[in-house]
Amino acid sequence: MGMNTVDVVLAGHLGAEVLGAVAVGTALFHLANVSAIGVNAALSPSVAQLDGARRRGAVGPLFRQGLLVALPLGLVLAAFVWWGAPALAGLLGFSPALALPARDFLHGVAPALPALSLFYACRGLSEGLALPRPTMIFGVLGLVLLIPLGYALMYGAGGLPALGALGCGIATSLVCWAQVAGFAAFLLLSRRYRGLGWHGGTWRPEPPEIAGLLRIGLPMAASMLLESSMFSGAGLAIGTLGAAAVASHQVALNVAAFAFMVPLGIALAVTVRVGQAAGRGDAAGVRRAGTAGFVFVLAMQTVSGTLMLAFPGAIAALYTQDAAVHDGAVTLLRIAGVFQLSDGMQAAASGALRGLKDTRVPMLITAVAYWGVGMPLALALAFGAGWQAPGMWCGLIAGLTVAATLLGLRFFALARMLARAL
Repeated sequence: MGMNTVDVVLAGHLGAEVLGAVAVGTALFHLANVSAIGVNAALSPSVAQLDGARRRGAVGPLFRQGLLVALPLGLVLAAFVWWGAPALAGLLGFSPALALPARDFLHGVAPALPALSLFYACRGLSEGLALPRPTMIFGVLGLVLLIPLGYALMYGAGGLPALGALGCGIATSLVCWAQVAGFAAFLLLSRRYRGLGWHGGTWRPEPPEIAGLLRIGLPMAASMLLESSMFSGAGLAIGTLGAAAVASHQVALNVAAFAFMVPLGIALAVTVRVGQAAGRGDAAGVRRAGTAGFVFVLAMQTVSGTLMLAFPGAIAALYTQDAAVHDGAVTLLRIAGVFQLSDGMQAAASGALRGLKDTRVPMLITAVAYWGVGMPLALALAFGAGWQAPGMWCGLIAGLTVAATLLGLRFFALARMLARAL
């Protein structure tokens, strides 16, 4: 999120066209990035279960197969961003003044996808071993590097040509490759990753191992895309209500997205703890880890929701001085405060289910919740009932609430089944 913010802030000083191009390009790039995150996330619960079962020597060979999934996946996604995303931008009817720099940005950022996919594989290995700190360190270092590099390539500092939106994309790609190179070197050199069977296994594709990772990862990617596309679809629908409405939506959505980083982090931890407990055959530990995650998320989301309900005006004022946008954002922030609980609980439940390698049924649940309940109700309230943007957000609450309820029930049902089986 920080890297996206840097790109947008730097682009904003080059004019509305470059800013709009980077914003459009980032939205399309996000679809590919979420796909890479979802598929590679299969490594985390898989490694956690091996670690919990005291089979650390099998982690290295599994990681090799994960890399054999990650690299081709990144190349395919890069091809989509290079050729498919600019074509999609054209189909959406963007003007040439916006479409051309958006294409330049996408061409610059496309090479980042293989690096990002490999980085997410490294992250899955490290976090599956309950070692999340390297991900944080290399993420922060990448952000620090992007600021001067992005400025130099976009504005032409230090004798470099001013490349505008293209420079923004190139800077992001270079930083992503630096991040994954550093992460890979750390995995090989750090003593914490010894005893993982690095010299075992083979670099040849092992169809059963790869199929196992894809069985977990592809539904996870689909679930993430279903949720992301619900919010993206809401933004496109609100865009038909006018500039003030969509600007208010963006302000409230940005605040909600930053708040969501807390339950998302907790959910990643829940995945590892549940996976470790499942790996050692500890049914009580599975239930305990999932319950702890729910309680922690409930406490943290109560804090963020209370802040949004109590101080929506002050929060909105940090983003805009436009009266219409501010008033609209205040209304949406109050609604966002209400859905903090649902959003956090569905994230925690998804994380707990990932720890059990249960991803296909959750994918179906999210499809029904977000696109069978949330989006239809949102459109009905926004346009049928005339509630406009607030109606759209009320529909999102319904979708998130259904997802949180069904995913939570699914986890506790599986936990009971596991206890009976053991």
